[in-house]
Amino acid sequence: MAHLLGAESLHLEYPTRVVFDSVTIGLDEGQRIGVVGRNGDGKSSLLRLLSGRLEPDDGRVTRRGGVTLGMLDQADELPDDLIVSQAIVGDRPEYEWAGDAKVRDVLEGLVAGIPWDSRIGDLSGGQRRRVALAALLTGDWDILFLDEPTNHLDVEGIAWLAQHLKRRWSANAGGLIVVTHDRWFLDEICTDTWEVHDRIIEPFEGGYAAYILQRVERDRMAAASESKRQNLMRKELAWLRRGAPARSTKPKFRMDAAYELIENEPPPRDTVSLASMAMQRLGKDVVDLEDVSVIYDKPVLDHVTWLIAPGERTGILGVNGAGKSTLLGLVSGTVKPTSGRVKRGKTIKVATLTQQLAELGDIWEDRVSDVLKNQKSSYVSGGKEMTPTQLLERVGFQSAQLSTRVKELSGGQKRRLQLLLIILDEPNVLILDEPTNDLDTDMLAAIEDLLDSFAGTLLVVSHDRYLIERVTDQQYAVMDGHLRHLPGGVDQYLDLRRTQLAGPRAAPAVARVAKLNGADLRNAQKEFAAAERKIAKLTGQIDELHVKLAEHDQSDYAGLGMLTSEVGGLQLSLAEVESRWLELSELLE
Repeated sequence: MAHLLGAESLHLEYPTRVVFDSVTIGLDEGQRIGVVGRNGDGKSSLLRLLSGRLEPDDGRVTRRGGVTLGMLDQADELPDDLIVSQAIVGDRPEYEWAGDAKVRDVLEGLVAGIPWDSRIGDLSGGQRRRVALAALLTGDWDILFLDEPTNHLDVEGIAWLAQHLKRRWSANAGGLIVVTHDRWFLDEICTDTWEVHDRIIEPFEGGYAAYILQRVERDRMAAASESKRQNLMRKELAWLRRGAPARSTKPKFRMDAAYELIENEPPPRDTVSLASMAMQRLGKDVVDLEDVSVIYDKPVLDHVTWLIAPGERTGILGVNGAGKSTLLGLVSGTVKPTSGRVKRGKTIKVATLTQQLAELGDIWEDRVSDVLKNQKSSYVSGGKEMTPTQLLERVGFQSAQLSTRVKELSGGQKRRLQLLLIILDEPNVLILDEPTNDLDTDMLAAIEDLLDSFAGTLLVVSHDRYLIERVTDQQYAVMDGHLRHLPGGVDQYLDLRRTQLAGPRAAPAVARVAKLNGADLRNAQKEFAAAERKIAKLTGQIDELHVKLAEHDQSDYAGLGMLTSEVGGLQLSLAEVESRWLELSELLE
């Protein structure tokens, strides 16, 4: 592979600490690098150094001649007075950008719901982020640097971005370096992983799953003092092995070592024990929503019935504004139904982890150690008796930080303290609203480890697909005012959304729904399997055509038109097959 850029003997130092010390690293054509590490260890600084936005104190960064670089920073740099269309396509004439398959793909995937003539200053933070990402991705770059690109994107947006980056360049062309805490995203797109820690950059082959395997082996061989970290990583590896089958096939190396490492590792959660404990704490009744509707200016939830069980661990999916917060407000009691009934168990104690850090308001000026003194002396977690200080260490706090005032903690530290205080209050129904904000991958693993021992009902709203799949046992979607069970998990939700967006074209297939038994059932099972194969085939054909569109002579409007028409025909066929697949999946549940 041809070399794109390299860093030689980089040294970067701030007044209070050394960030990098004699770091040498390189990027070749075809590499897609995921950068992981603790918050504050230098991930964003690395991107700025390699992109030329920051000069090292020593060492140098070299780039191949003619290589073009594009970067998405964490900071919002778009002027408030700029119009959305100008931000994304500039002064390019419409016939030019409208005929560009890549631009059309970006517009549809990121900014379809944002008014084209809006001022940047009138947009929400999430919309501004989408516009900034769209503006970058419509350009032609040999190397892309992306700093937290999944921020403000929902599950659909993250899935779209992953697919876009996978087909943006051919297999042995272009280069990508991305900083993100989204572990599903890392696993989906990365060929390599760089871990930033202790002033160095340590390279690993493969995406997140492969990185975890190699890191467990490294820690196992390093020293006995790493036992605590090693055990946590083994648990993470065990989850990855037991998770989606596709994950275990992605690493390029053999997985025999992984199987050996986790042979005696128990499942992340003892579901039988947790369910029993939850029943003891909650009884049979938790919260029942019976034929509930909520209407504000317009209907938000329409005749929803949801009987929540003790020990239930459920992830809630849905686009922004779908009604997820309203649904959880009904559970917590902060929202009253317009019609229907909400029935609560007599022993429930609901706690909600909000995005606003409201739980820390009364202790803002207190030191962490003083906050812990006001808690019980011991708690049982995972069958072990632990002090509040030990639990705090379990989520990444060090003893030196106990003397820090709450207001002086980092965003991630405040988030972890917020969750820990909620758990120490011993609720038996825990609601988490986007709990991954400000947390790096190590801390996410630690938080998930803590949640594994929570003996109660857990309801999670998150755009972090990995977290949803990791800590919950089932998923539901809020769609068109209704609550829909997703036996197929996040993948089924994305299929449902694609069909929903296809609109009226899906209607004829829905009309074919009928009850099945006997021979009809067997035929439906065969048709279901055939539909899965056809979906995979059509998706592959569409992806191939997208590549052809991107590589086609952009001045050949006739050729572009033929390819676009072919894509449209395949997408129509795909929508029909997906609709039938969804219909059959419901009947076969």
